[in-house]
This record gives sequence, structure tokens and C-alpha cells, in this order.
Amino acid sequence: MIDFWLAAGLLLLVALSFLLIPVLRSRRAQREEDRTALNVALYQERVAELQTQQEEGVLDAAQMDAGRAEAARELLADTEGAEAPRVSRLGKPLPLLAAILVPVLGLGLYLHFGASDKVELTREFSQAPQSMEEMTQRLERAVAAQPDSAEGMYFLGRTYMAQDRPADAAKMFERTVNLAGRQPELLGQWAQAQYFADGKKWSDKVQALTDEALKADPKEVTSLGLLGIAAFESERYQDAIDYWNRLLAQLPPQDPSREALQGGITRATEKLVASGGKVAQAPTAKAALLKVSVDLASDLKSKVQPGDSVFIFARAISGPPAPLAVKRMTVADLPVTVELGDADAMMPQLKLSNFPEVQLVARISRAGKPTAGEWIGRSQPLASSTTAPQTLTIDSPDK
Repeated sequence: MIDFWLAAGLLLLVALSFLLIPVLRSRRAQREEDRTALNVALYQERVAELQTQQEEGVLDAAQMDAGRAEAARELLADTEGAEAPRVSRLGKPLPLLAAILVPVLGLGLYLHFGASDKVELTREFSQAPQSMEEMTQRLERAVAAQPDSAEGMYFLGRTYMAQDRPADAAKMFERTVNLAGRQPELLGQWAQAQYFADGKKWSDKVQALTDEALKADPKEVTSLGLLGIAAFESERYQDAIDYWNRLLAQLPPQDPSREALQGGITRATEKLVASGGKVAQAPTAKAALLKVSVDLASDLKSKVQPGDSVFIFARAISGPPAPLAVKRMTVADLPVTVELGDADAMMPQLKLSNFPEVQLVARISRAGKPTAGEWIGRSQPLASSTTAPQTLTIDSPDK
């Protein structure tokens, strides 16, 4: 911050120089004017002296002219090189007054419209905070300085939740939603903060927020976790198990919260059994299995070789670009009929049955690369639950 004010002071001195230099120059011009006036007075005195000597008969007319000429040369020599006097239309008081008002007005305008608070915050955020309280204070100042920053409000809300200040967090998440829109994850965070701010009492407002979040995204993790907590607190143990199982399915295997979540499911199960209930088993998803017959267009048979690789796969219409199920054949195997199912998944989390709509693709690759080749055939989008046999023809250049 000191560097900023030093730079501002230097720029101010540069600005003042444009105002004060003309004033200083005017003083120099005044001195030049006074010296010229003195030389003229001496010239006139010398000429008067010569006239007196001529009248007394000491000098004749020729000597008088020679003396006058000599005095004129001396006057010209003394005044030669002097600058022409500059006439200031502003006068001296106005530049001096401006020199005083410029820094005062500049400082006042900067303090009112400037960004000194943001400069200071930038300097502070360049250093690691020493405590959670210091981080909270920084975020609060950042939100005050940038009231239109949804990101700053979101992080401040998360910080309030970490400090067990759910009421403040709920207000901050509400402001975030008003700025960034009603995104499912923001609605879930708002609902969670509101629930704890109300003393763990379920309300119509919290219900509406979670309903809206899960309608937009059925896998929204904060809402699923919150609904499980609320169900457990109200002794609806089966509902808690269902919500937490849905949440568990969304978490990656290495997520550290899986252990705590699994512990919650176990406790809910024990309480349900102790109260005389029976845990309902979640229906297992039916494994998807697509049957597809692949052939090569007749006009391409002369352009391929029997050993060229043929990759037959299904990929999600809305989802990751990676294939969901893959089989590898050769041109010599065509025509061929294959089945693509969950057992052919390249990754466990990318199963065919996890995506409602897919596209079938067959690609010929002389280099043996499944991502690029020479010829390709594609199907129209179809449901992953389709049981009718499909036909696929490789007939187009792979671009």
C-alpha cells in the first residue's frame, strides 16, 4: 500500500509542475522586464547628457551623432537575448489556487470513487491467513467491496457453516442464488443452512428448496444428505437409508465421507430393526444388453483389408465421450452380431445401464485405434433398455 501512495505522490508532483512552472517563468520574465527598463532609462540619461554637452559647445553635431549611436549600440547589446514578455491570461492567483485544489480534490475523489479497499484486500489475500477468524474477516470485506461477486458470497457462506453460523450462511447463500441463479447445488447449500438455522426443524421453505434442487438434478448431493438427516431426526429410518444410499452411489470410491455415510446407514438400519421394522431392499437396476449386427457397405469391401480392426461400441448421448461398452473384431469377421452390456464397460462407473440414451458406433481402424479410423457407421439415438436387435452398416468416411 505504501508503494501505491508513493507512486500517486510522484504523479501528483508531475501534475503540479504543469501548474507551477508557468508561474515561475512569469517571475523570470518580470526580472527581464525590469532589467530592460533600467537599460532604457540609462540610454535616455546618456542621450540627455550628450545634448547638454552639445548645447554648451563641448560637442559638435558629428560628435553628438556618434555618441548617440554608441549609446544605442550599448542598449541593444544589453537587451539582446532577453525573452519577449509573456502575458498570462489567467494571472498568478489562479495557478497557485489550482495547485492547492488539485491534490485536495484528487484525494477526495479517489477516496469516494477509488478502489483503495480493493487494493488493500488484494495485498491481504496474497498472504496466507493466520486463523479462520482472519479468513472470515477478509471474505466479509471482500463481499462488502464487491457486492456483485457471487463467488465471494458463496465462499463466505461456506465459511459461516464451518464456524457453526448457519443463520448467517443461509442469508449469504440466498444472496448468492439471487446473483448466480437457482442452480441445484446452491439451492442445496441454502436449504442445508436454513435447516440448521431453524434448529433442525423441517419447514415448507426447506422442503421447497430441496424439491427444486432435486427436480433440476436428482443427484444433487447436499439435498440428498440433508433429506437423509431430516428423516433420521424424525425417526423415518427407511427414508434416511434410501436417501443416503442414493448419495453413496454418487460419491467416488476414495471420498473420505463415504465411511461416515455408511456409518449413518448402519445406525439407521439398527434403529429400524430395533423398532420392529424391516429394511426394504432397493430395487436393482436391470442390466442393459444391446444386440447389434454389423456389416460393411459393398462399395467399401475393396478398400479395406481383412486384418483391419473393427471397434463396435455404445456411447452416451448426454454424458462422457468415453465408450460405455466395447467389442473388438476384424474386417474378416464381418458381418458379425455382438452383444454390448454392462459386462463390456471400460470403467465400472460408466455402465450402459447408467445412461438412458445411447448411440451405437462401428469404426474401422487400420492402425488399431478405437478413437480414430478410416470408415465408420453410426446409429440413431436409442434407449439403453432396448431389447430389439439393431443393424449397423459401416458406410461413411471417418472424419
